[in-house]
Amino acid sequence: MGVRVMVLDEHRLLAEALASALKLRGHRVLAAAAPAAGAADLVISRAPEVCLLGTATPAEPGVFEPVVRIRRERPQTAVVVLGPVPSPRGIAAAFAAGACGYVRQDERIEGVERALAKARAGEVAISPQLLQGAFAELLNPAAAPDDEGSRLLRLLTPREVEVLVRVAEGEDTRMIAAGMEIAPSTARTHVQRVLMKLGVGSRLEAAALAARTGLLDRAALPRADADFPGRP
Repeated sequence: MGVRVMVLDEHRLLAEALASALKLRGHRVLAAAAPAAGAADLVISRAPEVCLLGTATPAEPGVFEPVVRIRRERPQTAVVVLGPVPSPRGIAAAFAAGACGYVRQDERIEGVERALAKARAGEVAISPQLLQGAFAELLNPAAAPDDEGSRLLRLLTPREVEVLVRVAEGEDTRMIAAGMEIAPSTARTHVQRVLMKLGVGSRLEAAALAARTGLLDRAALPRADADFPGRP
């Protein structure tokens, strides 16, 4: 039994092509139009079982406002978002607005049909692979470039941060030892630990990495007497 479906997409040709494909497979397509200010009105007035809502920007603020209104005024209509390879934020925004499914725009027509059937049955319509990918990214987010300095900073102790500051300022082992009032051998040990933790092979590389990631800008730079009272 075919699904009574409405196709809305900001690319009219895509909407009409998908509508034609669904008609050929026995579904009743009520309309195919680009979403605009009246998109929600159209869905509410025609009352399809399922609305396929296409968007190129699923993470854009406010893009799912029509979904919110459709679900509020026509709760019998299930909304499935048709979008690009999404970020977890895009998927979360779609479901938060009331959508019951998310289908990639490059999905085969059989996948779209499965989503329509699940949506009409009141089930969540999203492929396990897409959901797994979204959860994987949410649970293990890639570090943003400007987070790298903070991540590296967390690897170092306060004293190692001070050593790195002094290394970046061009101090040699003798100067580091004198400035921190520690033995030269202890200073060398601290420097080696800093290099190891930062994953670099030389003081020059450590200084360059600190400058590139903004590590030192994020550091509360400790100094000998202020932060280590009573230190030998």
